[in-house]
Amino acid sequence: MAPYSHSHSELPAKQGLLQRMWKYPALEHYVRLIILVSVVNLGWLIYGVTQGQWFVPSQIDLSSLSNMVISNFFVAILIRQQYIINLLFWLATRAPVTWPLSVRWHLGKIYHHGGLHSGCAVNGSLWFALFTGALIYQRNQDPSSVSSTSLYSTMAIVGLLVVIIAMAMPNIRKKFHNAFERTHRFAGWSILILFWVQAFAVAADSQPELTAWECMLQTPSMWLISIMTFSILLPWLRLRKVPVSITTPSRHVALLKFNYGVTPFAGSSMAISRSPLSEWHHFANVPSPTEPGYRLTVSRAGDWTGKLIDDKPSHLWVKGIPTAGVANIEVLFKRVVYIATGSGIGPCIPHLLAQKLPIQLVWSTRDPRKTYGDELVDEILAAQPDALIWDTDKQGKPDMVQLAYAAYEAFDAEAVICISNQKLTRQVVFGLESRGIPAFGAIWDS
Repeated sequence: MAPYSHSHSELPAKQGLLQRMWKYPALEHYVRLIILVSVVNLGWLIYGVTQGQWFVPSQIDLSSLSNMVISNFFVAILIRQQYIINLLFWLATRAPVTWPLSVRWHLGKIYHHGGLHSGCAVNGSLWFALFTGALIYQRNQDPSSVSSTSLYSTMAIVGLLVVIIAMAMPNIRKKFHNAFERTHRFAGWSILILFWVQAFAVAADSQPELTAWECMLQTPSMWLISIMTFSILLPWLRLRKVPVSITTPSRHVALLKFNYGVTPFAGSSMAISRSPLSEWHHFANVPSPTEPGYRLTVSRAGDWTGKLIDDKPSHLWVKGIPTAGVANIEVLFKRVVYIATGSGIGPCIPHLLAQKLPIQLVWSTRDPRKTYGDELVDEILAAQPDALIWDTDKQGKPDMVQLAYAAYEAFDAEAVICISNQKLTRQVVFGLESRGIPAFGAIWDS
């Protein structure tokens, strides 16, 4: 279990500024997707102002503006659908390892798909603000053309969108995460209901001779709203309370075991809750190749996890289906180094057990046997006899970028996957990618 020494391999110099700048978090693939979505929307706005003539004094094209709103929110919601996420990961990992490393490196960033969610949600909100202004203008020009239902439902949606966007700001979201989650859920549901009200009201304003059913059939935006509604409902249709067995090798960690007829794939995660309308917590699944069900490793990292460790509930709520996570991209590479700290070992275990490709594990943690128990450590060493385990109680905290590079070089790996906290993950990913080494780690965008 001896780790590489810091002197094993010197870190190479960082790449030049032009190459390195694309590796900074400010220009990561997540942000690039937001920029791409914004450019596309700006293009449509320019078209609407010029050739489309959506904004003429006598008549503003409310239908086209409404379509832009719904199209953006449609993508924002669908890209978060669990089946869509699994499909995206499946498509991205079809590339064979014979493809150029640069191509596979970009494909490996598929977990940045949340940039489409954020980009479309923000642009959809901006289009909605424009739609609201146009609706008010149209009502002032011709009061009979815009009903009170259309106007008031629209104003209510604007207010809720402002609340959602404000709570989603990174600093507020991190500081008040539970409030962010509840706001996103309940305000989002309210907006969906109001979208239905508004869609029927606006359609009735423009074509009063049609029945509600005819409006439904003839209005494209209503078809999109129908799909959005089904997408949001689907995980909740799979909501259930299931038994759980919890063991605590130490006060720092809980090992949860589920067996209710679902055996997830390696590299997936599930959401669990004690109060389904309140808050949900996502953890990486640890399935075993020889046993049904799955396990979760939960570290003490706040009130919710602390309470789970201390009072060990007999049942927990689950919803939806196992959903692909960052480590699924391992199959894009010939050889991979896994960097884990603390309970980050949990998401690594199923990949160590599955052995789809040669893997080198580097795990930095406080006294592993005392913290996680002999059984878990022995299971890891059985699957990965050459694992490099750094005991921080005895050896202090290592330079994880140096340790990761040493393992990457010694193992002749093509990529590094880091499973750790947000700060260290960013440090390792940027520290390696700025030196031209493919590195991957969660981005905390959900």
